[in-house]
Amino acid sequence: MEIYKEKTKITDNITLGGDRLVLFAGPCAAESYEICMETGSKVKEICQKLEIDYVFKASFDKANRTSAGSYRGKGLESGLNILSRVKQDLQVPIVTDIHESQQANEVAEVADVLQIPAFLCRQTDLLLAAAETGKMVKVKRGQFMAPEDMKYAVDKVKGAGNPNVCLTERGVSFGYHNLVVDMRALPTMRQYAPVVFDVTHSVQQPGGAGGTSGGQRQFAPYLGRAAAAVGVDGFFIETHPNPSQALSDGPNMVPLHEMEDFLKMLKDVWMLGKSFVK
Repeated sequence: MEIYKEKTKITDNITLGGDRLVLFAGPCAAESYEICMETGSKVKEICQKLEIDYVFKASFDKANRTSAGSYRGKGLESGLNILSRVKQDLQVPIVTDIHESQQANEVAEVADVLQIPAFLCRQTDLLLAAAETGKMVKVKRGQFMAPEDMKYAVDKVKGAGNPNVCLTERGVSFGYHNLVVDMRALPTMRQYAPVVFDVTHSVQQPGGAGGTSGGQRQFAPYLGRAAAAVGVDGFFIETHPNPSQALSDGPNMVPLHEMEDFLKMLKDVWMLGKSFVK
């Protein structure tokens, strides 16, 4: 199996697919400027200590909630305002989701990476609009997609003239309310683009908590270590100062106070695994 050798550019100083581990992390939703800054400041400090490149993550809109009554976020204008302030104050790149093609250009004025949600990974117009911004496009593998079929999502982005694309693994549907991670998907997708492992959504139980999604965060360390050993280019982790009070995806999140030990563990295994991946 031939591994893709090219690097994907995030900023002038950060690339995915090189010799440094990249972390995409933050709260699921941009609940408030204060929560984003508390989370981002701590994670940035940890990443500097561990020599990990950091991209702050939060969503301005959670458009794919299980229930119409679930928290969706601040919306485009207010959410981007929060992300813009965080980017300026923390001096870190930003990744956030887009759900509609008409959002791409406006979001790209703030974000360095446009994330395509798993449910939308086959939406051609959305992929093309994201690609045409020139920003890095981070495509999550759909829970219904074979890993080899993600090649075509990569082809859509590159066909629009944007070489900066990566794929993200977040588990595949395994019966109702359950996901399973097939570790073979990581090297399979790595043939087409750099690969990020989504630790927190891989332990999600979609719609499994009576109108909201549940999660089994106790399994996050096991899946994270496995992916690090198999070989990935980065990790996606949602974290929060108090996950039990988070407005979205709390059951999946790694608590902020556990992030330093969690990331040190991942990097140690990643470094060991990297010595075996050619």
